[in-house]
Amino acid sequence: MKQTLLASCVGAVLTVVTITSCNKSPYPGYSFSENGVYSKFYKHDEKGVKPAEGDYVRLVMSYKNSKDSVLFDSKKNPSGKSYIEFPLSKSTFKGSFEDALTMMSVGDSASFIISADSVYLKTFRAKELPKYVVKGTMLTFEAALQKITPKAEVEAEKKKKMEERNAMLELRKNEEPKAMAKYLADNKITTKPSPTGLIYIEKTKGKGAKPTKGCKVKVNYTGRLLDGTVFDTSDKEAAKKANLYNEQRPYEPIEIPIGVGQVIPGWDEGIMMMNPGTKAQLIIPSSIGYGEQGQGPITPYSTLVFEVELLSFSAADAAPAAQAPAPKGK
Repeated sequence: MKQTLLASCVGAVLTVVTITSCNKSPYPGYSFSENGVYSKFYKHDEKGVKPAEGDYVRLVMSYKNSKDSVLFDSKKNPSGKSYIEFPLSKSTFKGSFEDALTMMSVGDSASFIISADSVYLKTFRAKELPKYVVKGTMLTFEAALQKITPKAEVEAEKKKKMEERNAMLELRKNEEPKAMAKYLADNKITTKPSPTGLIYIEKTKGKGAKPTKGCKVKVNYTGRLLDGTVFDTSDKEAAKKANLYNEQRPYEPIEIPIGVGQVIPGWDEGIMMMNPGTKAQLIIPSSIGYGEQGQGPITPYSTLVFEVELLSFSAADAAPAAQAPAPKGK
């Protein structure tokens, strides 16, 4: 009986020693887990649902270096949101922040101590440690898990949005020819389009040679949607009139290489039809404009109307520029 009692006592002591050994941590108040994470939970629901790889997590978080300098704080997010949201990736090393997140349930808040070297070189994939991080030191993460969105739910939402976008694109694609036809009829434009669909209407005739592929051209321009909305211009007064004026932007002619794909195809084609001094209207369908992607205020499948003036151009080898003729009386 005594031997049995002694054996039980020894077993209990060994169990306590083993647990103590597993939780041994050089950081006071932090426990060491089998996944290599040093953690200190302020609030913890052990039975709560934990995020899995691919799930989206929403966190309020910050982390600092070994000198207590805060390197990131989601509450200072430029977007105005106090949190960050991202898919939980596969762990990049044992004891990673990804491993730490798999220990958390919604509503949990905790602190984690993680190797700075591994975070920057393995998780962030930096080529070297930044100057504000000392090699061999640790980062301290503070995190509060607000929400978990399952991977399947995220993928279903993405699929729904893609289907909605495709339906919208198909509608706009079908409406573009009708919108252009109405614009041409309303403005009594009968000019035939080029094989690409460009409608080139010369307003003022210039003189001299025309720029060719690779030439650098100097132009003034104003771009409008079919409803007359100005979306961009190099003209200061036009910008003010359209409530687009930006004090930080210079309003002056732009210089660009032409015919080499640095501008939309409709510009490449239209400007190479102009002489210095020419003013022309370019009606550009989306197929030679911004296509199904659009850009900024330009929605997908938008026909654009540009007023363009070619001031001068120079050859690709920087030969002297061909200038627009001086206005009469000058």
